[in-house]
Amino acid sequence: MGRPNPSTQDALAMRKRLLGDEHPDVATSLNNLATLYHSQGRYGEAEPLYQEALALQKRLLGDEHPHVANSLNNLGTLYRDQGRYGEAEPYLIDALSIWRQSLGNEHHLTGRVTENLGILYAAQGRTEEARSLYQQALAILEPKLGAEHPWTMRCRENLAKLDGG
Repeated sequence: MGRPNPSTQDALAMRKRLLGDEHPDVATSLNNLATLYHSQGRYGEAEPLYQEALALQKRLLGDEHPHVANSLNNLGTLYRDQGRYGEAEPYLIDALSIWRQSLGNEHHLTGRVTENLGILYAAQGRTEEARSLYQQALAILEPKLGAEHPWTMRCRENLAKLDGG
């Protein structure tokens, strides 16, 4: 019987040991562990890991790198999920700006963060802004990922909720 798959924590420890603390792959592992904690509702544990990943990526890759945008998006969604809307918005706006510049307006990640910003605005009662963002996101996600992709379906459902569906 083989060794079980290493945990996300093990992967982070291994990357730090092999690559040192100042390596982009370490930032990726920090982000992955934070995402796991975020998905488990362990927000207090996720936040410092996301922040550390973001700081490391900015230092190593520069402020406009797509990996930085990913960390900005993740921090923004964490804050949004906690109801910390004022903190969430600038992170999501910055992530959207970076992805538009680096990946283009039609990339599926641009569509994803567009929808994430829409979710924030819907939570704040900014219905028309949310509707516009959901429509923009759907116009990106559906052709790129297909109508049955989970991201596309979630976006369509979010738009329908705004319209009373």
